[in-house]
Amino acid sequence: MEFFNTLLRFFQNGGPFMYPIALVLVIGIVLVVERWVFLSRAKSANRRAYGQMLPMMQQRNFAAALKVAQQDKASMGQIIAAGISTAQHARKDENIAMAIEESILEAVPRLEKRTNYLATLANIATLLGLLGTIIGLIAAFTAVANADPSEKASMLSSSISVAMNTTAFGLISAIPLLLAYSMLQNKTNEIIDSLEMAGVKFLNLITLTRGQKADASARPAAKAGATA
Repeated sequence: MEFFNTLLRFFQNGGPFMYPIALVLVIGIVLVVERWVFLSRAKSANRRAYGQMLPMMQQRNFAAALKVAQQDKASMGQIIAAGISTAQHARKDENIAMAIEESILEAVPRLEKRTNYLATLANIATLLGLLGTIIGLIAAFTAVANADPSEKASMLSSSISVAMNTTAFGLISAIPLLLAYSMLQNKTNEIIDSLEMAGVKFLNLITLTRGQKADASARPAAKAGATA
């Protein structure tokens, strides 16, 4: 209870700029929660899709893998669907690789969406704190200039203390937002790296199967030529 009262007193003594900083902090917290939940769900969905479709790919059951991938909304499923569907009509392995890479690039903006706003909100909170302090100091010196000489020292120190509360609150808001931004960036990079790793793995499985089929079809033709 005492901590709450101290925090409330600190907020009230900071002046009017405490309210926009608090608004920035609330927006940032909502954004952090939304992004963390989205990325956690995306990571879980990709891991589930990978574990479900990898055995099908390893068993060369591409038709079943394609059917499951087309019904899966996870980015991993879209990558697999793009690779298999392209392999059905593409003659070159480069076309399959380009289709998988394109699918990964389409997934990246969804993963990075709104995360960069956190760095901007942190900068805004810091700047609002500094602006509030500067305006508070200007008002303090203006009031002191017209005050009684015996009261100038106490009035000035009190006004400066109030003005500095705004800078402190701005930094208090900015530091957690920057920390959350870094954590979300790392989580996003982990998901993107896993998508790229899975894309390479699936590409290798597809091209290896295509190569084996090409070798198998070439053997009867070679035997027929040798017999003739």
